[in-house]
Amino acid sequence: MQEFRTIEKIIPPPKPHMVGDGFRVHHFFPGNGFNDLHRMSPFFMLDYNSKFEFSPSENPRGVGVHPHRGFETVSISFQGKIAHHDSAGNHGIIQDGDVQWMTAGSGVLHKEYHEKEFSKQGGIFHMAQLWVNLPAQFKMTTPRYQEITKSDIAIYPLNGGIVEIIAGEYQGVKGPAKTFSPVLLYKITLQAGGIFETTIEESFNCCMLIIEGEASYFSEELATQDHLVLFKNDGHKVQFISKSGATMLFMAGEPIHEPIAAYGPFVMNTEAEIQEAFLDFRNGKFGYLDE
Repeated sequence: MQEFRTIEKIIPPPKPHMVGDGFRVHHFFPGNGFNDLHRMSPFFMLDYNSKFEFSPSENPRGVGVHPHRGFETVSISFQGKIAHHDSAGNHGIIQDGDVQWMTAGSGVLHKEYHEKEFSKQGGIFHMAQLWVNLPAQFKMTTPRYQEITKSDIAIYPLNGGIVEIIAGEYQGVKGPAKTFSPVLLYKITLQAGGIFETTIEESFNCCMLIIEGEASYFSEELATQDHLVLFKNDGHKVQFISKSGATMLFMAGEPIHEPIAAYGPFVMNTEAEIQEAFLDFRNGKFGYLDE
């Protein structure tokens, strides 16, 4: 097998749509050519809210109370403030550079809104949300919430940039997020002429989202802002170079080789488990949360 991975494709941002009234997202996967639900396992979904200016509003925009079971939601704020509440009693506000890592596990209700003062003032909102699947043995784990501030995130200096390690490790430096399977999640900032290179397991699924600017892979294929670079599993290294500067989100992880049954807010292993999740939700087993 070769040393450096091959780019499978560079995906332009899909047409945006609204999630609730507060998140204007490009839905990269599943779907949109990712017809195999396992293609980016353990990551199940990526919604990306590219830079968008919201006008001031007295009523915070967002997504009202809804259930989840069987996976984790990871919200990353690049700009703007997000408020979170859930039925397990967790709540918090993240802003520029912060991360919310919520383990839905056995079942939780939650809601996400623009933070009150941000909503009143309006402004640029820029974020990403990942759904990370859970292995079968952890799908019914107790819900958990990790509020990771920018100051909590480990930093590794590069030649012309930095790597902010949210989950996993880079060059021996570990990120703060606790995960149920091996996951690498980095925010990379390159100055003009900066280079990012990393070595990962050949079995890991891997992609890179260009948040701002542009970067070249081996000084050849150019990836520009709001595009997703998907790699083949044919090597153990990736390298990006930016001539004019770039900010990127790197995602890689060990695939979970288990059946996937997904419907709406639930990601389980069988259709019977999906039906059980709906029944438990209707019977109030996910707790209670005010609208």
